Amino acid sequence: MEANNVIEIRPSVSIQQTAGEVIDKYIDLPKRKYKSSPFIEANTQQVDLAHLRNDCICPSFSADNEKTISHVEFIEAIHKTTKTMFKSQYVNPPEIRVSHLMSGRIPEAMNKPVKELLESEKTKFYERMAFIIQIPTFTNYAGGNELWLTIGGVRAYNKENLFGKKTYERFQLFIGMQNTVCCNLCISTDGLKDDLKVLNVKDLQEALIQLIKTYEYTTHIKEMDKLYSTKISEKQFAQLIGKARLYQFLPKEEKTKLPVLQFNDSQFNAIAKDYYEDESFCRDSSGDINLWKVYNLFTSANKSSYIDSFLSRNVNALHLSCGMSNLFNGIDNKYKWFLN
Repeated sequence: MEANNVIEIRPSVSIQQTAGEVIDKYIDLPKRKYKSSPFIEANTQQVDLAHLRNDCICPSFSADNEKTISHVEFIEAIHKTTKTMFKSQYVNPPEIRVSHLMSGRIPEAMNKPVKELLESEKTKFYERMAFIIQIPTFTNYAGGNELWLTIGGVRAYNKENLFGKKTYERFQLFIGMQNTVCCNLCISTDGLKDDLKVLNVKDLQEALIQLIKTYEYTTHIKEMDKLYSTKISEKQFAQLIGKARLYQFLPKEEKTKLPVLQFNDSQFNAIAKDYYEDESFCRDSSGDINLWKVYNLFTSANKSSYIDSFLSRNVNALHLSCGMSNLFNGIDNKYKWFLN
C-alpha cells in the first residue's frame, strides 16, 4: 500500500474466537477512514523484490568469496513459508523498506570519474532491509482497533563480519500484529527472534515455523487489550516523559536496577507532541490518556528508529506499557521509578 493513500478499514470476523470476539465496549466506535503509512520511516525507502533481484548485487564473505543469503532469498523464503503455514488465509505481498545504500563499480570502471560512469558500470546493495507480510484475513481487536496478523524480518549486513569466512549469518524474525489505524507494529517477546543465526535458507524457514508455533497469540492480544482500561493523568504522563529523559543519564549502578528503556530524546519529543496532536491516540478532553494510546504513541515514535534497532524497541514499548498497567493494577512495581 502506498503512503498517503486513503483506504477504508472494514470490520471483519476474527479467525480465532479467543480474544478475537469484538468486545461490547468497542461496538459503538465510529467507522472511519484511515490513512496507510509505512511500518517504519527513519531514513528508509520502499522498494520491491524486482529491484532487489535485478538491480542489486549480493555481498560475499571476503576471505572465501562465499555469498551471503541475499535479501531476495530471505524475503521469498519467509513469504513462501507464511503462505504454507496460513494456506487458508489471504497473504499479502511483502512490503519492503531499505536503508544505507552501499555503492560500488565494476572492475572495468575502477578509474573512471563518477560523472562518466554508466549505469551498467555501477553496483549497489542495501546494508539494511526490513519487510512485513500482512495476513489481513486473520484479524483481531485491541483497544478498539482492528489488528492484522503480520510476519516479517530484518537483515542488517553491518552485523556481519564480511571480511572473514562464511559462517552463521544473523537475521531477525517476528510474528505479531499491525494496527490498521496507524500501521504501527505490535510485537511481543515471544513473537521475536532478535538474534537468529543460520547457515542457509532452510534454517530460516524452520526458524519461522517454530516461531509461529510458539507465539502466544491469545496472550498477546489480551495483554494489549488490557491497556485500554487503565488511564494515567496529564501529570503522570508528564512525569513518565521526564523520568524517561533522566533515565539516559542515570549512573550505571542505578540504571541496572531498573527495567531497560531503549528510546531516545528525539522519540520522547515525538511522543510528547503526539500526546496533544495525534488524531487517534492523543489525550482526552480532561488530559487523561489510557495506556493503549500511550503504547501506540511509543510504537509510532519507534518508526524513526534505524532498521537494526526497530524490532527490539517495539518490544520494549510493550514492556513499558504493560509494566505501567501492572503497577496501577497492583501486580508488580518494577516501573514504579518512572511514575514516582
